Amino acid sequence: MTAKLKYNIENVVASASLGQTLDLYNLAVSLQNVEYEPEQFPGAIMKLKEPKVSLLLFKNGKVICAGAKNTKAVEIALRKAMRQIADVQPKFKIKRKLDYEVVNLVATASLNRNLDLFEVATKLKNIEYEPEQFPGAILRLNDPDLTFLVFKNGKLIAAGAKDEKKLSRGLNKVRDMFKKILK
Repeated sequence: MTAKLKYNIENVVASASLGQTLDLYNLAVSLQNVEYEPEQFPGAIMKLKEPKVSLLLFKNGKVICAGAKNTKAVEIALRKAMRQIADVQPKFKIKRKLDYEVVNLVATASLNRNLDLFEVATKLKNIEYEPEQFPGAILRLNDPDLTFLVFKNGKLIAAGAKDEKKLSRGLNKVRDMFKKILK
């Protein structure tokens, strides 16, 4: 059996519910790290420096956390956000138990070889390569349901996984596909 393809998680996107409504205007006026322009976007954007993440806050208490490098950072960011919200909205109750769901993992990996993307595009199904539009090829897997950007230097960007098991399985499947066609 071949070794697993190594990867780095670059972004964890998670969704959570704070279970209570938020006064987004009040947050934007009271907190320097919150932007709210309802005519542009229905949510407020809270930016944290540590961990370096952005949180989309919605009036109904839903939150999208993006930019975390791991799930621990997601938890820390959600706790910090709740503390900041509670500081300016006294009726807001900080939840003890955090319920969040990872909705996307974005990771990078390398096949450690240069690729002829024209050749790859002729030999693989589910791949789009239009170099005048984008310098990489777009490869879509059905099982697991993931999307990969494939570049001529052999670098990969994987998106769509909800957990590392699925991510690893997809990366290894792509590695094996390339091994087969590039003998």
